This record gives sequence, structure tokens and C-alpha cells, in this order.
Amino acid sequence: MHQATGVKRSIHAFTGRKYTLVQAALITGICFGGPVAFGQDLAPRAYLITPTGANAVTLSYSFNDGSVFVDPSLPIEDLKITFQTQAISYYHSYNLWGRSANITFLIPYALGNANGTVAGSPTKVYRSGLADSRIRFATNLKGGPALSPSGFSSWQEKSLIGVSFTAVVPTGQYDPARVMNGGANRWAFKPEVGLSRRWGHWVLDSYAGAWFFTPNDQYFPRNSVRTQQPIGVGEGHLTFYARPRLWVSLDGNFWIGGRSTVNGQKNSDEQRNSRTGVTVAIPMTQHQSVKLSYAKGAYVRIGGNYTTISAAWQFSWLGKSE
Repeated sequence: MHQATGVKRSIHAFTGRKYTLVQAALITGICFGGPVAFGQDLAPRAYLITPTGANAVTLSYSFNDGSVFVDPSLPIEDLKITFQTQAISYYHSYNLWGRSANITFLIPYALGNANGTVAGSPTKVYRSGLADSRIRFATNLKGGPALSPSGFSSWQEKSLIGVSFTAVVPTGQYDPARVMNGGANRWAFKPEVGLSRRWGHWVLDSYAGAWFFTPNDQYFPRNSVRTQQPIGVGEGHLTFYARPRLWVSLDGNFWIGGRSTVNGQKNSDEQRNSRTGVTVAIPMTQHQSVKLSYAKGAYVRIGGNYTTISAAWQFSWLGKSE
């Protein structure tokens, strides 16, 4: 009760009116298209080998809807959020010391609505804008040598071991007067190792990694400092190939950690959550394909219990072999 009172007082002190910005408390820790996604990725075939010089441009759209569980000490009830994310990404594979490697750049745009009850007062919030960009480097350590297009045509996938490093770049729109933003105003990094094994039409993928975050020194209210502990992530996928480029995957993950601190005050928001889903990839032409996916929260302690429906269109081509 004392902490809830402090939240309301801080809002009053910042605005000069008791509930003018009560939504700032409503969406504590929520950023469309940014931090809500940490740990929630479900990406089957993330360590798939492609021939050197392969390129792909992907346009994706996702719709997310569900309830959000925040720090139970806050005076927030029935918090629900609906947001959409559109993104464009570019993928390129290359030869790294004789091993297959690739780099991916992604730029997202997010918009959405949040509504709930804070201290008995219904509140709604709308936001739209650029979210934080991502860069991912990945390379194969075993089972996936760098292959030219001609060599790739005769290669048979078996056991693969790969590693990746993802960086989230704070390019999203951010206003320190608001807690809910498109961007998080901080960097995030995820090292990860991936294992893959194929038996005929079946593939089993498993990944393990962790997110690490730099501080946000412009958190709400202005000049507050928010830090977050690392989030450990595990992910698994069972994929069935009906034929080349046509496959369906059952997906699941689990993540734990991420307790945050604002100005030295620890929050009761450690996450211990999981999601499950299904992904389908369908080739359209030699260069085009679409991917459809559905995911929902399986176990959610603190964080976003979202249902996510997404679709992506990809155009790929082979450039000069490296």
C-alpha cells in the first residue's frame, strides 16, 4: 500500500494534477515492439545453413493481444494491451573462415493501445512509432561449412552446432516523460548457442542464451535510472518437412530473470514465463515464400500473456558466391 501511494504521488508531483498522467503507472515497464519481446522469441530454423552469397528481404506483420501482469505491488488491475508490429529485415550469408555465417538487420515499427484500471480509475493509452532495431550475427561451428550454390545442392543436413550474437540498438522513439514508448532507450545483447539435428523429414532445434541490458538513464520520471538483470532463455522446435521449403514447426520456449531496479529500488517483477506456438513456411515461387505463425503464453508469472498472430513475405536471391 505504501509503494502504491508513492506511485500516485510521483505522478501527481510530475504533472501537477492527480491523475492527468495516471497512464504512466498503468504501463510501467511496457514498451511496444521492444522490451516486451525479450525472451519471447520463437524462431524455428534460426541456424539453417544457406549457400554463401544468399540474400533475403522480409516484410513481416504481427498482431498481439492479451493481458499483462505487472509488479503486484502497483495499484493496477485488468491491464490489457493490443499492438501491431511491422518490420523489414535484410539477411546475407557469407564465408567466415570456411564456415557458413550470416548477418541480419531488422527495423520495426509498432503501434498499439493499452487500457486498464489504476487505483479505481479506467485509463487508455495509444502509442505509435519506430521501435528498436536489431542486428544478428550467426556462424556455424560444426556441420555447416561455407558452400557455394553448386556445392549446397548436394549437401545433406545432419547435425549442426552454431552460435549467434544479437544486439538491440536504441533507435526507437523515446520520450522520458512517458513510460510507454516504442523504444527502450538502452542497448540489449544476446549471445546464444544453437543445436540442430535432422532425421529425414524431421528436425529438432534447441537454443540457449541470455539477454543482457545497459541502464536506461532517462526513465520516468525524468532522469530516473532503470536497470534490469539478465534474462536466461531456452527455446525448442520440432519441424516436419513435407518437401524442400515447405515445413511446419511446433515451437516452445522458457525464460527466467529480468528483475528491474529504478533508482536503486528493486521491483517485484522477476519473470518466469514460457510460450508455445506453431509456424508454417510455404514456398510461392523460386524466390518468394510466406511464413505464418501463431503463439500464446503457456505459463506467465510476470510479463505479457499475449496471443500473437504473424505473417511474413520473403524474397530471396543468390548473389556472388564468396
